[in-house]
Amino acid sequence: MEKIRNFCIIAHIDHGKSTLADRFLEVTGTIEKRKMKEQLLDTMDLERERGITIKLQPVKMQYQGYTLNLIDTPGHVDFSYEVSRSLAAVEGAILLVDASQGIEAQTLAHLHLAREQGLTIIPVVNKIDLPGANIEGAKNELAYILGIEPEDILGVSGKTGENVEGILDEIIADVPAPAGDPNAPLRALIFDSVFDKYKGVIAYIRIMDGEIRGESAIKMIATKAESEALEVGIFAPQLKKSEILRAGDIGYIATGLRDVSKVHVGDTITDAKSEKAKMLPGYKKVTPFVYAGIFTIDNNDYPKLREALNKLALSDSSLVYEPETSPALGFGFRCGFLGLLHLEIVKERLEREFDLDLIATTPSVSYLVALADSSEQIISNPTELPEVTRIKHIAEPWVKLELISPTAYLGGILKLVQERRGIQNNIEHLDKNRVLVTYEVPLSSIVVDFYDQLKSISSGYASMNYEFLEYRPGDLVKVDILVGGNVIDALSVIVDRSSAQRAGREISTKLKELIPRQNFKIIIQAAIGGKIIAREELAPYRKDVTAKLYGGDVTRKNKLLDKQKKGKKRMKQVGQVSIPQEAFLKLLG
Repeated sequence: MEKIRNFCIIAHIDHGKSTLADRFLEVTGTIEKRKMKEQLLDTMDLERERGITIKLQPVKMQYQGYTLNLIDTPGHVDFSYEVSRSLAAVEGAILLVDASQGIEAQTLAHLHLAREQGLTIIPVVNKIDLPGANIEGAKNELAYILGIEPEDILGVSGKTGENVEGILDEIIADVPAPAGDPNAPLRALIFDSVFDKYKGVIAYIRIMDGEIRGESAIKMIATKAESEALEVGIFAPQLKKSEILRAGDIGYIATGLRDVSKVHVGDTITDAKSEKAKMLPGYKKVTPFVYAGIFTIDNNDYPKLREALNKLALSDSSLVYEPETSPALGFGFRCGFLGLLHLEIVKERLEREFDLDLIATTPSVSYLVALADSSEQIISNPTELPEVTRIKHIAEPWVKLELISPTAYLGGILKLVQERRGIQNNIEHLDKNRVLVTYEVPLSSIVVDFYDQLKSISSGYASMNYEFLEYRPGDLVKVDILVGGNVIDALSVIVDRSSAQRAGREISTKLKELIPRQNFKIIIQAAIGGKIIAREELAPYRKDVTAKLYGGDVTRKNKLLDKQKKGKKRMKQVGQVSIPQEAFLKLLG
């Protein structure tokens, strides 16, 4: 165990984690040069296309007589749950900062997570070979945040390989060897899992105590599922079978279990005979705050979607879903996500990996409803809101929002956040050109188009990170949309009272454009309870019933017009307005 070092790389998105991991694989000879390709640890096509890491990826390397276990982690805030799981399995973390961009919001978020776990932090400034690299500035920022001297920070280039060996030397010197008792009963922490059609659920594990061999009888402490380990092995970076895994090792166990619900990320694997083994501290249950409905365009694909979500949730344990039926879109699932990129990636993975055509509805957030009988209820859909007479108050999720931006764009950014009901906490200058702004803001205000507007105002230079604070009571109301006097449940929204009229007007105006005209007048209304706050009228088709007249007394013309008027009145009373699915897709999508 003295010769083992377990570490991961944490950084903001696009700061060069995967490129640095490539150099590690080259320097240690883990991958032959002829088999080397860029972003080797990013195994999904989606990761390569977007240039981002979505899934954590472990690999075992040998260097100067030491075993180095690296876990490459995602950078985006929406995948911070992947990062937290990686941190629980290691003793050290390389904190990587791009020399041309400096510290960004998600760098700080991942640093806080690593410090909470008590990891050894190795600060590194990457991309020192770029013409626009501000190496001194990036080192000074890192030194200020970490409370160390700038000279203690390594400058490297993941692209050219400059100083990469220096990082490995520092890991060996500074990161502690894993603690644990190799002679105690087996205890292994599951930090990830995937499904294989031949081997069942494959658990990615960190052995804390004891050892395991292939064909050993195992059990999960939390789910109490028992099985036989079909195979144990390491990541090279592909799965590579080995004889034994010992305390301190990172590897995998092919459990043979077919039921994906039996293997939970954060659970502890132990010997089937062991009665005394205690659960390892796992992970906090992740709470999604952004919800959206996912429906198949062809309703016959519903069972296929259910199976796809089941398998995807195994490798993405932050995904939460439950069945939902929409009168407009049919059968589907209400899914909970950590953010908008998470929603986008999940939808794209479902479409690509499981060959589905899907529609995702506009994202919304969850609300905490305090009822008159002192009970509480969390709802993720406005249609679940109880009757007004039973509600004491509605609370919405608030988040701590951190924004890092060049000072030149500060005015526009402050105005944007204040328009979104933000409460300013702090402004801190990282250096003379960059500023860190901290706000408290309702999640619903930033969930749809805030990030796009932030990038637009700052010419792409600002970065953001948010973390959940609490549910706070607010003056929130449910806006119902009525078409021809009937409430359309799928279009109801919960908003702050101050913006209710604008939201109602926007939906009503859009519906007017999307609903096809009928032979009678259609009234479209937005209402809070019994109070109408917006109204639109869709004019009927007009037929010239007097066109066939060729003269005679005017009473003939009036008689025809009166008959038409009565017909339209009767039709308005009995006529049903059917809203086509295309209209719902444009409104909800």
